[in-house]
Amino acid sequence: MKYRFGFISLILFTLSFGTTPSRGADVFVYGFEDLPLMAGLSQVVGNSILFDTPQGRIVQATAVGTVSQSSVLKFYTETLPQMGWTIVDETEFQREGETLKVEFTAQGQKLKVRFRVEPMAN
Repeated sequence: MKYRFGFISLILFTLSFGTTPSRGADVFVYGFEDLPLMAGLSQVVGNSILFDTPQGRIVQATAVGTVSQSSVLKFYTETLPQMGWTIVDETEFQREGETLKVEFTAQGQKLKVRFRVEPMAN
């Protein structure tokens, strides 16, 4: 009986932490400490810009994927407010003196998404 209880406890413990593979939200865009990379997007390696200015940081990164622009917008308008960003419009967010812009370009069958953070204009 003790063995059965321990086995059931182990199963419940394992299930409570999840055993499913990562779905993208566990991966963050390089250069951004809390900008999740949406599932279906892959970051373009070597295409990031990171530097500090007297006015604040400037960070830029690019990701591509076979996703729709509307699904990307939906993901980030639902996710970013949970991380302290305020929605200015569907492609622009603000937080702590910074502006995050999300821009889109068609790249063949894929969508290219550019993320850019810069100091807010006065």
